[in-house]
Amino acid sequence: MKSQELVKVWDLPLRIFHWLLVAGFVVAYLTEDNLLTIHVWAGYLVFGLLVFRLIWGFIGNDYARFSNFLCSPAQSIAYIKDLIALNAQRFLGHNPAGAAMIMLLLVSLLLTSITGFAVYGADQGAGPLAGIITSSNEDLWEETHEFFANFTLFLVLVHIVGVIIESVIHHENLAKAMWNGLKKPEEK
Repeated sequence: MKSQELVKVWDLPLRIFHWLLVAGFVVAYLTEDNLLTIHVWAGYLVFGLLVFRLIWGFIGNDYARFSNFLCSPAQSIAYIKDLIALNAQRFLGHNPAGAAMIMLLLVSLLLTSITGFAVYGADQGAGPLAGIITSSNEDLWEETHEFFANFTLFLVLVHIVGVIIESVIHHENLAKAMWNGLKKPEEK
């Protein structure tokens, strides 16, 4: 398919956000306690990206705006049922399952970041929560931080499986679309 037949869906800021988020989360996840400075900076990157995405969800292009893709849990569940039946409608932007996944990932990453700040404050006396969080609850914060990091990893894996399934069902490389921003136009 020629590029002039494609539609620009994902704008450059959203694509940069997506791939930097992937890199930041992977680096943070893999470094853990072994390389604390790198882990902390990757965590700051993830948090900064989340702040950007929140803002971009209101001022970004049509496909990036929350108002254009958020839907009810019932719509997301109905879409997943259609997907399992291999009868899912194609969306040019985020589909209802993708919308739910975005929100789950954003919330889980935010909780991972905040609990990471708490651990850093309790353990190292550093970061934005230093002096607010005491070392008496450090173990609780550490366990909560690890839970959300692992839950986020689980969500990422589900997200990747969903992207693969969608790509196969709709004969469209969604990973490539998130790289170059282009998708097939809606069929009429």
